[in-house]
Amino acid sequence: MEEFLTAHFWFAVGQIIMIDILLGGDNAVVIALACRQLPAHQRNKGILWGTAGAIVLRVILIFFALTLLAIPFLKLVGAILLVWIGVKLLTPDDEEDHGNIQGSEKLWGAVKTVIVADLVMSIDNVIAVAGAAQTSGNPDHQMPLVIFGLLVSIPIIVWGSQLVLKLMDRFPIIITVGGMLLGWIAGTMIQTDPGLVAYIPQEKVWSYALGAAGAILVLATGKVILARRTAASEEMTS
Repeated sequence: MEEFLTAHFWFAVGQIIMIDILLGGDNAVVIALACRQLPAHQRNKGILWGTAGAIVLRVILIFFALTLLAIPFLKLVGAILLVWIGVKLLTPDDEEDHGNIQGSEKLWGAVKTVIVADLVMSIDNVIAVAGAAQTSGNPDHQMPLVIFGLLVSIPIIVWGSQLVLKLMDRFPIIITVGGMLLGWIAGTMIQTDPGLVAYIPQEKVWSYALGAAGAILVLATGKVILARRTAASEEMTS
């Protein structure tokens, strides 16, 4: 019980909640679109059951992700994906569209749509949360961490998504910190990859160094991409 009060545990919880909020904004949009054609008295039921199904499915996916990350070099692959996700977070694509999410007039049709859409959209979230859970320092705490983090963050996403989006628009530093956090997790994941532990020192200072390198990589790559986009748009308008 005492280990649940350690700084490592709560730092990992904070990471999971932040990742879920930053990467889960689209999920709130999907839920709204899937339930928009339901009768008014069934919309709350559609949201609740769809969200519950999505949470259960997410936990199962993360369980398998945590198991797979024990295979040599898969953490390295996961780290590369996390860097890409972090860069994508810093350089959003304006052409993203949710128009293909079809609403349903039947409760269970809407619930199914929410669950299936969440499954398709959750790969980045699953990888990031699995990586964050491993920073707790204790394998036995990883699934409790995941479940606790999801239970806290999903309601925020579903019912507070508009507030969260407004905060992100007003304080863009939140997005930047989130992207760098994914880079940090990527760096620390590499250190504990079963295929690389023999070649990378396992001291804590190396964990911090690799985490910082991952965060800086995401930030620098994002800035380069944004600078190129700005230059390209200026050339087109001139």
